[in-house]
Amino acid sequence: MGLAAVLVGLFSMFAMPAAEAKPSPQAQLNRLTKQAAELQKAYRGEIQSLEETRRSAQKAGDRVKKLRSDLAEAEEQIAQFYRNSYMSGTVDGPRVFSFSGDPDTILGQAATVTYLAEEKNQRLNKIGTLIKESRAAKKEADGKIVDLKKEIKELEDKKQDVERLLRKFGFQTPDAGSGLTGRMISIRNVIMQSFPMPFGVGCLRPGDPGEHGKGRACDFMMSTGGRMPDAASAARGDALAQWCIENGRQVGIMYIIWKQRYYDIRTGAGWRQMSDRGGITANHYDHVHVSVF
Repeated sequence: MGLAAVLVGLFSMFAMPAAEAKPSPQAQLNRLTKQAAELQKAYRGEIQSLEETRRSAQKAGDRVKKLRSDLAEAEEQIAQFYRNSYMSGTVDGPRVFSFSGDPDTILGQAATVTYLAEEKNQRLNKIGTLIKESRAAKKEADGKIVDLKKEIKELEDKKQDVERLLRKFGFQTPDAGSGLTGRMISIRNVIMQSFPMPFGVGCLRPGDPGEHGKGRACDFMMSTGGRMPDAASAARGDALAQWCIENGRQVGIMYIIWKQRYYDIRTGAGWRQMSDRGGITANHYDHVHVSVF
């Protein structure tokens, strides 16, 4: 059998199903990302639930692309292996009984054939594993796209309610002195009067693309140095978060983040879990983040 026929038979064993005639996951993700950006603009601030879902979809899509690249590389390696083995006459190996020469030579030839057979099997197993992983990753990525579409649809359905909130609170720009909006200053002062803040409060963060950079967010610290807060401080953070939930629509709070969860006052969807961002501070275990309209 010729080399081409060998390779065709080999790869037909593992062939991926033909792609359906529909937009690629990346094309769908690009379109949904644009919709997400428009929604966040309409909501006048980052929508954490939407960003979490979008990042999850992007991550799943990136994994699909990486696995497909790995699969293409593995297929090229096995093809090259077969080309080399075929040219040297060792593809699938001659039988040991056809060896000739002294005992050491025969043993050497047998070892070579055994090595080639093992290497071939390892390469084929790798291809099989990559194909299974690619199929699973594609299924997961498709599911994430569905989740993102659902999230966007739910947020689109709530736009009228959010628009009423936006009209109620209007639009404020930061003052020249503090760099914070009047609403953020007022809410910060009320919180600090109601809850002791021994570890301080951080608000304006020049250059930040989110609400900190716009003067519309403050971090109310429950510990220092990126440490987990003690029981009393954690309880104070819980109480502060609950106060924000109960009074948010009256005073103009947009969303809060605390203990790797976020609560969007605009959507009223309740606490939502965040993905792991890599640390105590990044996951908001040591501070309550409060963003305002």
